This record gives sequence, structure tokens and C-alpha cells, in this order.
Amino acid sequence: MIRALALLLALLITAPSWAVEPDEIMADPAQEARAREVGQELRCLVCQNQSIDDSNAPLARDLRILVRERIKAGDSNAQVMDFVVARYGDFVRLRPPMRAETYLLWFGPVLVLGIGLGALLLALRRRKAVPRTAPLDQDERARLDKILDGGP
Repeated sequence: MIRALALLLALLITAPSWAVEPDEIMADPAQEARAREVGQELRCLVCQNQSIDDSNAPLARDLRILVRERIKAGDSNAQVMDFVVARYGDFVRLRPPMRAETYLLWFGPVLVLGIGLGALLLALRRRKAVPRTAPLDQDERARLDKILDGGP
């Protein structure tokens, strides 16, 4: 019984393409394969770390239907991608192209990490730069004890 549950759980985890609903599947297997290929390249704009084929979000469903409509209309995979990118920008691609407009998408995380590390190093340097005070000598210790005991 436990093995059957483990197998069922493994199937559920490893089947992200089940987000494509039965009413979306195209009758022509070749066209459906193309739609899946394009769908794996497009980012769900709601989930952002999933393809539209892996996402159950309503917007991902709309994009899957749009992709299938464009394929039915006779567009090539590149034409479908160009159409979707023209509507939503390069961010809709899971792997945006490397060009001047997308440098922030490619290098933004590295830049933020570098700024954070620089700030951390600067803080550590300043912390080390603070001079340490010398310990109290015997006269200063005696005066402090006298003050703490309530004397003048």
C-alpha cells in the first residue's frame, strides 16, 4: 500500500505537463508536439519560474490556447514565439536572448549579489577599523570602583 502511494506521489511530482488540460490538446499529434515544444520555452507570467505547460494559472492556459491557435493557423514555431514576444516582451521567454535590452535580465541577479557582497565587505572592514580602547590602568580602576560605590 505504501509503495503504491509512493509511486502515485512520484508520478504526480514528475508529470508537470499535466497542466495542459484535455480540451486544449490538439487532434494532430505533430501539431501538439510543436505546441508543447513552444510551451516549454515560454514563461508563465504569473508563476515566473514555470513554463506555460507546467503552470495551472489562468494566464498560462490562455497562452497555451494562443500558441495552439497560432500553430493551427499555420505559423512556424519561430513565428509563434515572435508573436508572443511581441505581445509580452522578452521576459516571457524562459531563456531570453542576449542583447542590450535584456542585459538586466541576464546580469541583474549577479549585479545585486555583487552589490550585497561589496556592502558586506565594506561593513566588515569598517568594523575592523574601529580602534580598540586600552584596558584601564590601576588608578583608573580605583577611581571607577570609588564612583560605582557611591563615593566622590
